Amino acid sequence: MLYLILFNYTAPLEALDRVLPAHRAHLDAHYASGHFLMSGPFFPREGGGILARAESREEVDAIVARDPFVIENLVQVRVITWGPNRRSADTPQAWLPDAVVATSA
Repeated sequence: MLYLILFNYTAPLEALDRVLPAHRAHLDAHYASGHFLMSGPFFPREGGGILARAESREEVDAIVARDPFVIENLVQVRVITWGPNRRSADTPQAWLPDAVVATSA
């Protein structure tokens, strides 16, 4: 299953920037484990998002709880369980094995 993890910054950017190296290390660990597919900030810089893959919502919640931004109480988090059923031909099938490839008319 895929999950959208949405961060809304609740602290000044200076506070976030101090924790950013630890947050990036957390991201890197979950890219290495295969949980995270993509991530990045929103513009304007008011938050950010992660596209994650996991076996359960509980697994995602545990990963999010260990994020330094969350530990330091710098963000509000919303996790959305997402079950895409269509994908472009450019999207790796491994990301969405049950999704149908959309065709143009």
